[in-house]
Amino acid sequence: WKYLIDTAQKELICQRLSPFLELDKHAKNGGYMIRSLYFDDYYKSAYEEKDAGVLKRKKYRIRIYDCGDSSIKLERKKKFGSYIYKESATLTRDEVYKILDGDYEFLLQSKYPLCREFYFECVSNVMRPRTIVDYDREPWTLDEGTVRITFDSDVRAAIGSYDIFDETLPTLPVLEEGKCVMEVKYTEFLPKAVREVLPDRASEFMAVSKYVLCYEKTEYMNSFKYWYEN
Repeated sequence: WKYLIDTAQKELICQRLSPFLELDKHAKNGGYMIRSLYFDDYYKSAYEEKDAGVLKRKKYRIRIYDCGDSSIKLERKKKFGSYIYKESATLTRDEVYKILDGDYEFLLQSKYPLCREFYFECVSNVMRPRTIVDYDREPWTLDEGTVRITFDSDVRAAIGSYDIFDETLPTLPVLEEGKCVMEVKYTEFLPKAVREVLPDRASEFMAVSKYVLCYEKTEYMNSFKYWYEN
């Protein structure tokens, strides 16, 4: 479940959740910064299918934390309705630069099936980098139901290059000031105590993804459509 809420709502929800949820152990100083480089094919399938509301779809991305290289993952996110399945494979910094340079051969030698399938996407479907999504995440967890609630603030699109390790990339904000994205994920069940403090699902319930927001914000770099509409 995904919500667009304001900071006042966020603080109230955190106060109510804090007695039975814990801050994620990986969150230093209350959170961490996430940077994701999203890919799309020649037909912009990931964007178009999300925009059209296709029930079964997938996205590829490379994700890092705090612009560092201690954890680099190639991820594929598959979605069927409200159900999500994520796969990941570890990459090195040099391998990321090889992908950016269009050198995909090493993917075929990977022990991860995901990397080998990504090679097929890059070669056959012209899978290429599309946009970089940055945001600051505050994650909360609850073991019962495997619940994870995250608050993503300062969502922005990084521009200038696709070098995800470059901390100096300029960014463009994509959310209204004072807003953040709240996501609620669970694998088994959502405890009643948590359900009762969540916003009404009809209240700014989001269908648009951070990828779509950033893609549209930077569309002017890929075509002239931006200039015609604005």
